Amino acid sequence: MTRVKRLLAAGLACASMAACWPAMAADAASMRFGLEAQYPPFESKGPNGELQGLDIDVGKAVCAAAHLTCTWVETSFDGLIPALQGRKFDAINSAMNATEKRRQAIDFTSVVYRVPSQLIARSDSGLTSTAASLKGKRVGVLQASIQETFAKTHWEPAGVNVVSYQDQNQVYADLMGGRLDATLVLAPAGQTGFLSKPDGKGFGFVGQPVRDDTILGSGIAYGIRKGDKALREQLNAGIAKVQADGTVKALAKKYLGDIDVSPK
Repeated sequence: MTRVKRLLAAGLACASMAACWPAMAADAASMRFGLEAQYPPFESKGPNGELQGLDIDVGKAVCAAAHLTCTWVETSFDGLIPALQGRKFDAINSAMNATEKRRQAIDFTSVVYRVPSQLIARSDSGLTSTAASLKGKRVGVLQASIQETFAKTHWEPAGVNVVSYQDQNQVYADLMGGRLDATLVLAPAGQTGFLSKPDGKGFGFVGQPVRDDTILGSGIAYGIRKGDKALREQLNAGIAKVQADGTVKALAKKYLGDIDVSPK
């Protein structure tokens, strides 16, 4: 049943259709996105406290194309799925990859874009993104991220010490302080959030991007509650429009440079 049909059906329960329709129409045209605003260039806060980043700008474009009025609600990354399930917001817009594990708990829209995950370490460390190279080393990852799952699956059993954090900025702080040897991140986030800053001097990407589509997912998409077919269709229509008209590509170039973000 389409959202409009559901609204019409709900209206039959009202004593007066004219009285209840405006409120329902307003609900149908508004949506709340959930995010963690500590992951530039995808989502962060500017000096004025306003949200900024690739996901924010693409999200605004998708909402406009889907005829939705959108707002954003902040929470920690590892709390996004529980908060979505608890109806604190309607969709997740926080650089979240659509993975098989996450699909057990929530549904996803079509993929908006896709970016690689890479290892950051001191440029002269000699480390590579393999279990053999990282054995005995301490690798920091963002808690509840796909990078955490990858590291715990592929590296931890081989003797790599995987350390999880709620805040990626704390990962960078411990990396600079020598308490970590490396961190696994989405490449653009690592570039903008650390390597391009003065604190990132002497560090760089080491080894090749890691690969495992089962864990790392098919790409960045919006997470929605199980069975919310109407919202998924509405968002998918908006995503298709901003991909077709070049908006996603243009915004990705603005924030990520020449990284190819097209879904594959």
